[in-house]
Amino acid sequence: MLSQRLLDDQLCLQLLPRAAYSARDPAQWHTLGVTLERQQGVHAIDSDRRVDFDTLPGVLARTPVGVEVFSESASGGEYLLLRMDEQFARQHLPSVNHRVQSAGHGPALGLARTLRRLLINPQPDRLALEQAALAFVGLASGQADTAQRLTPKAFSQVLDQIAAQFHQPLSLEQLAATYGHNELRFLRDFTRAIGLTPHAYLVEVRLQAARRMIKQTNLSLATIALDAGFAHQSHMGSAFRKHLAMTPSQYRSRF
Repeated sequence: MLSQRLLDDQLCLQLLPRAAYSARDPAQWHTLGVTLERQQGVHAIDSDRRVDFDTLPGVLARTPVGVEVFSESASGGEYLLLRMDEQFARQHLPSVNHRVQSAGHGPALGLARTLRRLLINPQPDRLALEQAALAFVGLASGQADTAQRLTPKAFSQVLDQIAAQFHQPLSLEQLAATYGHNELRFLRDFTRAIGLTPHAYLVEVRLQAARRMIKQTNLSLATIALDAGFAHQSHMGSAFRKHLAMTPSQYRSRF
């Protein structure tokens, strides 16, 4: 886990890795979080009733102080979490007494990826981190509760297909056929639900796979690029530079 305290410890920014976990957060802090990867597991929100969850990328969740959250997953998923002390939250956010979720939040997902890039840097730019963190808080100011409109089941087969075949060429036609509608309808619905186009999501999945292989294996970067679905090593390098602001070699040295 990468962590950075900001604004005289009023904020704590954390990048949680993809890993199995079982955790109970007593919500002593006000939190904002956004999923960078699909997550599946069991959770209980402010109750003892545990329910299955299948959360798409791009879900922005706000949990106020006092709302306890239990969550458990066999695989986890990369997650960007911002903890705020109660005084800061009172000053900058409208009051809520329950968990609020927004699906397909493109701006939140974009900021989460920016914050991930800044946190991964071996010499984090504190000013840039604080600015991005405050922009993240700003998104929650006008956040609408869309928890009832989350529809992971509608895309579960498509996400399963991408998870299983990300190393292969995938076309919009193939993914739309799995979804059961034409390409235009699929593109519109997928982008609205997740906050990324199908191609951008596929690149993210490939990037996540490449990062895991770089950290967990001694395979050459050229082999990792092909195994992760990139056309070649320089193609993977371009994705790393664009989304993480470092080369695969620098990432391997960092971790």
